[in-house]
Amino acid sequence: MPPDVSGAFMLDFLFGLFSHDLAIDLGTANTLVFIRGKGIAIREPSVVARHKKTKKILAIGSEAKKMIGKTPTQIEAFRPLKDGVIADFDATEAMLHHYIGMTHEGGSSFIPKIPRPRVVLGIPSGVTEVERRAVQEAALSAGARVAYLIEEPMAAAIGAKLPIESPCGNMIVDIGGGTTEIAVISLGGIVINRSLRIAGDELDEAIVSYVRLKHSLLLGIPSAEMAKITIGSVHHSVTEKHYVVRGRDLENGLPKSVKLSSSELREAMAPVINQIIEAIDETVEEIPPELVGDVLEQGIALAGGGSLMPGIDRVIAEAARMPVWVAEDPLTCVVRGAARLLDDKKLLDRVRVTGGLR
Repeated sequence: MPPDVSGAFMLDFLFGLFSHDLAIDLGTANTLVFIRGKGIAIREPSVVARHKKTKKILAIGSEAKKMIGKTPTQIEAFRPLKDGVIADFDATEAMLHHYIGMTHEGGSSFIPKIPRPRVVLGIPSGVTEVERRAVQEAALSAGARVAYLIEEPMAAAIGAKLPIESPCGNMIVDIGGGTTEIAVISLGGIVINRSLRIAGDELDEAIVSYVRLKHSLLLGIPSAEMAKITIGSVHHSVTEKHYVVRGRDLENGLPKSVKLSSSELREAMAPVINQIIEAIDETVEEIPPELVGDVLEQGIALAGGGSLMPGIDRVIAEAARMPVWVAEDPLTCVVRGAARLLDDKKLLDRVRVTGGLR
């Protein structure tokens, strides 16, 4: 065997022996990392804090999220992803490098540390080729040996344990932080898909606008998000709750507290929820006749953090006039679906996004 071939073989053997394959849900709001054979190891906000002039990374994840809205002028805390795609390449690369590095901590004096894993990443179905390559290049630059991309609705369907390879229609709605992914899947492929860049972030912004107009209170996005998580609901049958938010009074500029109710948040979020429901209805209308019966029988599966909002399944069911159910642990559906592909090379080759770097 020629020396160069032998060396390449040995290097690949070492990579496979000492590295852990990873599945990553690179979300707008949160990043989840699944280590093959170990489970979900990282659940962190997709937030980076850095110095504006030197571009030095100061914090990543939960620590950086605590800084949002509280930083001095020379420091910025922000999300490097917007609407499910990379808005700041360098910050995204640093974040991926940090999380991939966290999965390879440890080792010993006689075992070399070779953090070059095989990675499967979930991406929105509506991204462009340029956006797709940006995600892949960020993963490779961050230390991945090879990066495969899979569309989020497909990953979510696999994670929700839908029979995607069977000749029947499976409908999935993944409501995340930056995008809402709607898809009908059959025979291991996406028959119809719709990627809506309206999701959890727009709900937060709707709450901020509502509080500003009704209560003359300037509210921060983190406070609006906390109110949404604590008392947010989208159906009138949900038990009424209250939550106190604090911000700046727009009339006199002084600090002010306001007690919000669940009904107020429903009113604030209604326009955004209606856009999501309208997109679901439009997708249902486009389902081929042979698959409509399957979807009607099996119902619509909900995944993503947005599906945890009380009453959202009932609202969608009333609008679409078909059963709606929330997947088990909807927050992790995408990363669990991507993780399954690490063990199923045949299925990975079938459902992965074609094109881009390999």
